[in-house]
Amino acid sequence: MKTLRTAISFAVLLTALAAVAEPTSQKSFDMLKTLSGAWEGNNAQGQPLEVSYRLTAGGSALMSEIMSSEMKGHDNMISMFHMDNDRLLLTHYCSTGNQPRMVASLSPDGKTMTFDFLDATNLSTPKTGHMNRVILNLVDANHHTEEWRFIQNEKEIVELFDLHRKS
Repeated sequence: MKTLRTAISFAVLLTALAAVAEPTSQKSFDMLKTLSGAWEGNNAQGQPLEVSYRLTAGGSALMSEIMSSEMKGHDNMISMFHMDNDRLLLTHYCSTGNQPRMVASLSPDGKTMTFDFLDATNLSTPKTGHMNRVILNLVDANHHTEEWRFIQNEKEIVELFDLHRKS
């Protein structure tokens, strides 16, 4: 009887701890939500750009819009971040017309999120140009970097954005 009570107590304790513990991906999504607002910076070529982040869908999704002078307002790229059970996903709505989905792996401190290609819609072949990796590094509350990797015909183009919160 004592063994049964110990086992039940242990099971209740584990259940309580599991209920209290928040998955790392949820903590990272919560950190991403702090990006809400307007950001400005430069790409790797020194060209200015702006990125806006805004919560939508009752706080269950974070939308990012990348705007640069070379996109001339009509080709802005949109990305949506959201949870899928215990994993953090990114769907990128690219100016190339496809929509790659990427799943996050997280650094131990939760400040660096690497999103790797999972699948895509409207991608005719794997050699068709598409985003295949995004790395977000949350430096502090007013500074972050975004590394976007585009692959086409097995050649990779890397674009780096260094962004600061607009005052």
